[in-house]
Amino acid sequence: MKQFKGRPVVPGKAKAEALVSHGGFNTLASFQKSLMFGDKNATCSDQNNPDLYQKPMAGKALCLPMTIGSTTGGMVLYTAACMGRQPACLLFSQPIDSLAAAGAILAGVWSENPMPTVDSLGEEFLQAVKTGDPITVEEDGTVTVG
Repeated sequence: MKQFKGRPVVPGKAKAEALVSHGGFNTLASFQKSLMFGDKNATCSDQNNPDLYQKPMAGKALCLPMTIGSTTGGMVLYTAACMGRQPACLLFSQPIDSLAAAGAILAGVWSENPMPTVDSLGEEFLQAVKTGDPITVEEDGTVTVG
């Protein structure tokens, strides 16, 4: 087991299986089809992300360096949470961007499905975590892998 300490952007507790992206996460491209066509598993539709493409994201500990792409990213995360298709938590190796932070915060305040969100976990975090690993998130931003 390895522990990492980050900044709790949206404090909360979570236990979930890791889903790891080593490249930037395009929020709109990843969630678009599931939100438009009713896929409750939130299967990733971003064909430019080989780590996540066609993998279910709902209920997973989404581990990523950063988000990229559309200015709609925050609303996409919030909408996914409102529809119950959100990841169990968002775990960033780098500092979170304002759009992803806005979506995670809105989900925590206005939806019944918050996504605990921790950023600044460091590059070692993304090197250590593998898709399928058990993840535990604590309210203080402590993330345990394994």
